[in-house]
Amino acid sequence: MLWHQLTDISQLSALVNTSKEQSANRLTVLIFKHSTRCSISSMALNRLEAKWSENETIKPYILDLLNYRDVSNEIASVFDVEHASPQVLLIKNGECFYHNSHNGISYNGIIEAITTQTQ
Repeated sequence: MLWHQLTDISQLSALVNTSKEQSANRLTVLIFKHSTRCSISSMALNRLEAKWSENETIKPYILDLLNYRDVSNEIASVFDVEHASPQVLLIKNGECFYHNSHNGISYNGIIEAITTQTQ
């Protein structure tokens, strides 16, 4: 799985713009908020990566919560979602249309949400 590192608040604007500009191409931005000290977060990440099939319509970003808490707080504010860890968010056309956390994070759930959203 080819993760893009999310390390700076300024990347959020670019991420939102990408999701808007590429919406006609059905691009969805995925943000995975990961705590490197949390076993549940590691388990969710491993499960996601094990099932992942490269998909040109999903651009995945990963955020290390321990090192970039300010970015996590900004994500919660920009997309109006309560902070959780681990947490996955799907962004399209500048808006979060799906989010889940902990054991609710699954590859199948992500694909189903994207499929439902694009219909």
